Amino acid sequence: MTGKRYPTAAAVALVCAATVLAAPGTAFASPSPNPSPTPHSDTSLEQVRKEIDDLYHDAGVATDAYNAAEEKAEKQSEQIVELAKDIAKGQAKLKKLKARAGAAARAQYRAGGMPSEAKLMLSEDPGQFLDGAGRMREGEKATKGMLTELQRTQEDLRIYAKDATERWTKLEANRKSKAAAKKKIKKKIAAAEKLESTLEKEERERLRKLEEEAARKKQSAWVSSGVLKDVDGKATSRGQKAVAFATAQIGKPYVWGAEGPGSYDCSGLTSQAWAAAGRGIPRTSQEQWKQLPRVDIKNMRPGDLIIYHADASHVGMYLGDGAIVHAPRPGRNVTIAGAGSMQILGVVRPDK
Repeated sequence: MTGKRYPTAAAVALVCAATVLAAPGTAFASPSPNPSPTPHSDTSLEQVRKEIDDLYHDAGVATDAYNAAEEKAEKQSEQIVELAKDIAKGQAKLKKLKARAGAAARAQYRAGGMPSEAKLMLSEDPGQFLDGAGRMREGEKATKGMLTELQRTQEDLRIYAKDATERWTKLEANRKSKAAAKKKIKKKIAAAEKLESTLEKEERERLRKLEEEAARKKQSAWVSSGVLKDVDGKATSRGQKAVAFATAQIGKPYVWGAEGPGSYDCSGLTSQAWAAAGRGIPRTSQEQWKQLPRVDIKNMRPGDLIIYHADASHVGMYLGDGAIVHAPRPGRNVTIAGAGSMQILGVVRPDK
């Protein structure tokens, strides 16, 4: 994971001081119970903004890990259920085969250890002899087939049991990964919220403006580079449906691990938007980057997904005209933003 930085005491703390002047011979007054913090300069507030951005970025990386572990755990649980059904069927089949084998053994025992077919072969009647020989061959073939099937069923059950054990082990490992990611997410978000809570109301408003200004500068530089001059792709019918779904979620809060309908994280929004358009795509931004076809920025069209940061930890849906719709981070709502307001890793296309 990149960008690990933790808030230092100097960044978190606000220096407070209360100087009380008193005339000679008078007692010193008690310090004010709620001393006013020293306001941050624009420079120090910008440092706080970057620190908060880094914390939320790390929370986003952990969220992707959480979502991936959850998706794997769900698939493994489904596979284990199917294996359990196969094992139950195999056990029922094995029980029937053993019953048949037991019946055959008891019949042979009652015949004095000699199969009835063999007795017929010993008959002096030619017709009975030929009939007995045929029945004996059929009996041997049936017995051999039953034993082969019995052995195959036992081997299938052994493989099923081994496979189920391995999947249980992986399921437990993914549960632990999910729990570790959840712990990390909460820790990073709590640190960011604590850092932001040290700011006065006016400073929090300045912080938001600094965020917006930083995004505007990046978007302006991106557009000024001429990157959009050849971008004029049109959305497909599915792309239009995906865009319509995503934009209908504007105003809903970001919640890590959420896939709607009341809240979303970044990849929860994009995966659900494309699911609504009839196209299933990977759940996480990292898997969307790995598995979906990539296209050049100059060829992108509405509905395409823009993947952000070197670790593919964020994703937004391209709307056209240099804009995206995305779920930014905790404390923010699904919104429209400049496509170049963050570090672009690349573009992928769900419906190529």
